Amino acid sequence: MSLKSLLKGSVGPLDNDSRFLLDVHSRQLPGEETMCSYDDDDEVDLVIVGAGAGGSVLAQRLARAGWRIVILEAGPFWHPDDDWVSDEAGSHDLYWTQKRIIGGDDPIELGKNNSGRGVGGSMVHYAGYTPRFHPSDFDTYTRDGVGADWPIDYEDLRPHYERVERELPVAGQDWPWGHPHSYPFSPHPISGAAQKLWHGAHELGIEMRVGPVGIVNGTFGNRPHCIYRGYCLQGCKVNAKASPYVTHLPDALAHDVEIRADSMALRIEIDDDTGRALGVVYADRDARRMQRARAVAVAGYSIETPRLLLASTSRRHPHGLGNGDDQVGRYVMVQGATQSAGRWPEELRMYKGPPPEISSEQFYETDRSRGFARGFSIQTVSPMPIGWAEHVLADGHWGRALREYMRDYNHWATIGVLNELLAHPDNRITLAEDTDPYGQPVARMDYTLTDNDKANMAYSTKVIGDILDAADAQDVLTIGRFAHLVGGARMGTAPEHSVVDADHRIWGVPNVFVADGSVCPTQGAANPALTIMALASRLADRMRTLGG
Repeated sequence: MSLKSLLKGSVGPLDNDSRFLLDVHSRQLPGEETMCSYDDDDEVDLVIVGAGAGGSVLAQRLARAGWRIVILEAGPFWHPDDDWVSDEAGSHDLYWTQKRIIGGDDPIELGKNNSGRGVGGSMVHYAGYTPRFHPSDFDTYTRDGVGADWPIDYEDLRPHYERVERELPVAGQDWPWGHPHSYPFSPHPISGAAQKLWHGAHELGIEMRVGPVGIVNGTFGNRPHCIYRGYCLQGCKVNAKASPYVTHLPDALAHDVEIRADSMALRIEIDDDTGRALGVVYADRDARRMQRARAVAVAGYSIETPRLLLASTSRRHPHGLGNGDDQVGRYVMVQGATQSAGRWPEELRMYKGPPPEISSEQFYETDRSRGFARGFSIQTVSPMPIGWAEHVLADGHWGRALREYMRDYNHWATIGVLNELLAHPDNRITLAEDTDPYGQPVARMDYTLTDNDKANMAYSTKVIGDILDAADAQDVLTIGRFAHLVGGARMGTAPEHSVVDADHRIWGVPNVFVADGSVCPTQGAANPALTIMALASRLADRMRTLGG
């Protein structure tokens, strides 16, 4: 038996002390009150726009290397002991709910499951599910004739996947799909609801695994074991669930990073003579300020990052920063995320556990006999009561029938899919005529499904329906929905079909980088959080090499 196996669950990450910096008696972000402070005119080494998955990892890595860094975050500092509540409605402020315009043949609802607003980003309210992308996701065009090939491959990210998995840390069974691997922490126990769905999958020959989730199973520094309270999507009150708030920002602040909350980035200022960025103009409540910097990294995610780049016009970039070839905002992708719920006579209490308890990637890769390219993953999910009401309403029930379904909540279990939907240039972010409270044009997102997307979603919906039937569910409700975002500033080998190069640097702008999921050329059928963090970790290595 290897030493790593003997020490499983106790081997922490190198060069990141966040788990020890947390206070066992408080859930607040350590270092907020004592963090470093820089002047606007003080040219720092790096300004990062966004304190989410990408921006926080990048800041922590480069701060450890001695970089002087300011993070601009549009939302507030959270104080979990006061702000995060065991209440779905009371958690509304965690989400980016400012006005956005949607269009296309299949408009995508933009709300709580798409992006976050506040220090820690959308991982504050994600479900905790942290799978890797597969090696095939990096060359779908070569393999399957769809999507696009990345300018990097799986092996470029593999050491960063492994490093981030230790930092979160990830708990789960050994993973047989994609690039087979194990996880630092053992899997969590599963609920009766997950057991029902596992049985149904087993009857159909569908292999399931527990996890992977970025949720502590045991103790990890000053972070406690998960208490299975069920409110992962509303902010983890005990700090068991991984998010940048507990995994990277404490260490970043301890190494002289400054986070300016409630600071909305408005544009990146460009020196038209040199072509280099000078810094970022932002709104600090009613004031307009500019933080000077040697380099800028945009980590606002797949709506706000294209929006900021398009708003950053100048003589050199009259149509937006990096948009000389009309690529900014294009190739935005979501995932199909249909969910089906089944009822059983006994109480199952599906909320008592991490929302993604068991999962399968058996259908992840292309199988042409199904009638479409690429595939989907399967995950258990556990909507809380308001989310459950949305399921019931989507199935056409209201009034007395709705009330009866709500009373019956504890007898239901839910299973969902994540479909890989293909990149298309007309699925894009543009600037609308409407403006926000800062006078900035709001984002417009147009989305249309391809025939391949529709075939993928139809097939996967039948599969999870079959699982419920095989598990002897008495009644079934199905809701069509979408989740996650990537794309909009994708990486590539030439500016004619991408926004950034393999080092995340905007074409033609030597000191502006993009550090979030908008650089992804494909979506995969995996939740993107872990990949975004791994990409930011790799980018930090590249920026140290490039020198900003």
